[in-house]
Amino acid sequence: MNDEGKLPNSFAEMAKLVENFALQEIRRETKQKQLYYHTVAHAYGVKRRANLIFQALKPIFESSIEPVELSRLNSLINICAVTHDMVQEFIPPDQLYAPRKRPVGISEAATITKLINYIEKLNQKYSQAGIKSSAIFTNADIQIIKEAIKVTICIYGNNSNCIYQPHLYHEREKLSITARIIALADLGTLGIEGVNAYLREGVLVFLEENPDVARMLLAHKNIFSQNNLNLIQNKELILDKNLRERLLRSARFMVNFAKERKKRFPEEIAGFTTNGRYILKHQIFKYLNSKTIEEIEKLTPTNKNTSLNTLLNFFKFNKYI
Repeated sequence: MNDEGKLPNSFAEMAKLVENFALQEIRRETKQKQLYYHTVAHAYGVKRRANLIFQALKPIFESSIEPVELSRLNSLINICAVTHDMVQEFIPPDQLYAPRKRPVGISEAATITKLINYIEKLNQKYSQAGIKSSAIFTNADIQIIKEAIKVTICIYGNNSNCIYQPHLYHEREKLSITARIIALADLGTLGIEGVNAYLREGVLVFLEENPDVARMLLAHKNIFSQNNLNLIQNKELILDKNLRERLLRSARFMVNFAKERKKRFPEEIAGFTTNGRYILKHQIFKYLNSKTIEEIEKLTPTNKNTSLNTLLNFFKFNKYI
């Protein structure tokens, strides 16, 4: 039975149980591992963007997919969007005043293991309870979920300092609709939501990757408010001599990653139909253009001589701590 004491009567209701489980796990991870980016807000954000993509492309899908299967597809998209970052694994820095790292693919593998174990227990529990078979997760459903989470794995490109999703390129012809939509939604903040949302995520990523800085900001929040930045020079709070460099590196990454998103987008949607690509480009990822890139370059301090005060003023940590 679900939390309300009722048996799930449809696949959509089973999917909701999985989403709720994932949200509980994410909240626990957030508290235990000092997360700022991979939180419930990110899960909901990916779900929101994935549904925008799905609804925009739905008329195309309706020509070849039966309504009942289309409904199931929507539920699978929701599951994958909410669960794809459920577990976060980090490697501690090997030196003081350095960011922690997420080893490639480890978090996603751990997420898949925990998630599928939960789904299999749900299947067993509710099969024994006698719910209709169409509400049970099939082997095909489980494979789609695994694939969609796997495709969100990011690595750094050989010719850039920016991340991308290699499975979206190397396995494009084999990927399910669900996997392609989740991949686009996961890194789709800039194109779908615009500059402010994108820069906000950049700040949250920095805080998550640099928990030592986050702890320092929390301990001395009043000093790091915009009105007190001038006090920093007279305080012995910043033992990290590389803080300015870390902030500058992060700011530059935001600019370069935005450029990379725009550059890679045509290839990332190549697996869709001509009409689908047009919809994605002009209706959904409408901010992924040169004007947006220019705005980010204008707003983001990247000069090598940028002061610590200027960088702190840009990041506005007091809004997020």
